[in-house]
Amino acid sequence: MAQSLILKLVVEHFLDIDQVFIHVLGYGMSYVEFFGTLAGLVAVWLAARGHALSWPIGLINVVLLFFLFYQVQLYPDMFLQVFFFITNVAGWWRWKNPTTEEADSKFELKVSFQSKSIRLFTAGIVLLGTVLMGMAAARLHQWIPALFNLPSAFPFADSFVTITSIAAQYWMLQKKAECWILWILADVVATVLYFQKGILFLSLEYLVFCFLALAGYLNWLRIYRSYQSVS
Repeated sequence: MAQSLILKLVVEHFLDIDQVFIHVLGYGMSYVEFFGTLAGLVAVWLAARGHALSWPIGLINVVLLFFLFYQVQLYPDMFLQVFFFITNVAGWWRWKNPTTEEADSKFELKVSFQSKSIRLFTAGIVLLGTVLMGMAAARLHQWIPALFNLPSAFPFADSFVTITSIAAQYWMLQKKAECWILWILADVVATVLYFQKGILFLSLEYLVFCFLALAGYLNWLRIYRSYQSVS
């Protein structure tokens, strides 16, 4: 009985975007937006420093954003959180369990770069994936009206954020420095997208992410060059 009551309170209060946690400059911020955003900032800041703790902190972020995006009809972003959940678990394991050749001085996965052919292939996948997912997202409310009773908001822009983020997350899982370039592209579009949807605190977070991604790339480049100076 007590457990069901707690679950009901979480769903109806903490996860509801209409339940205001705090007002900032007249903007009412929900619990799920505030704590989801905070966890995301901490996770990206740790990732930019190459710290493996970014992955478990990121799990909190993706769970909360899943519920947030469903309520604002950003369905591709909602589905993206499922992928992020899986890759956060995988990334945590991958960074902490490299092969002997891949390990740095802390016995964690080294920073490396992708080949040119992989970069070109990824660019093509992002373009094709954006078009296909955008077309599907635009029809979700027609295909499954019981679950998606409102049309997808900005289906193609949202799909670009989703597909680019998938590529960036996969490259980050492998600790490829170019992942930060993809994150910058996704974060710029997401900043505008969330602002248009009125999720102002999340939009501000993604603006900060743009600068954190740039800092992450420069820091990972510095780390990569440090390997060469040691050898």
